[in-house]
Amino acid sequence: MLVTLAAGCASGPFKDFPKPYLTGDAGKGLLEDGLRDYEDGNYRQAGRKIKTALDDGLRSKTDRVTAHKYLAFINCASNREIQCRDEFRQAIEIDPRFDLTAAESGHPIWGPVFRSVKERAP
Repeated sequence: MLVTLAAGCASGPFKDFPKPYLTGDAGKGLLEDGLRDYEDGNYRQAGRKIKTALDDGLRSKTDRVTAHKYLAFINCASNREIQCRDEFRQAIEIDPRFDLTAAESGHPIWGPVFRSVKERAP
């Protein structure tokens, strides 16, 4: 039955629906939602959405770096330093020129962690 339903989506009324998962932008909306949740202080919800955005596919390097940066912030603020370091490492692997803003770098929780990871980056 599932095969029949899935096959039916290629024709009929569903064939003209946009398929963001085919364009590589599937995670873009989730990333934006996650960043809004982060700004509203809903860190758990933000983290889930941002992780899902990465899993669903973010096309731009900037979006992927932003996702990892905010996951690092969430992990650092939640006393998960190992995960925080890992997220910063992933952001730097995507873009070796990645850096925090002056305000972000001066943050007492994640600023020192970021600087430590950045110093050890190849």
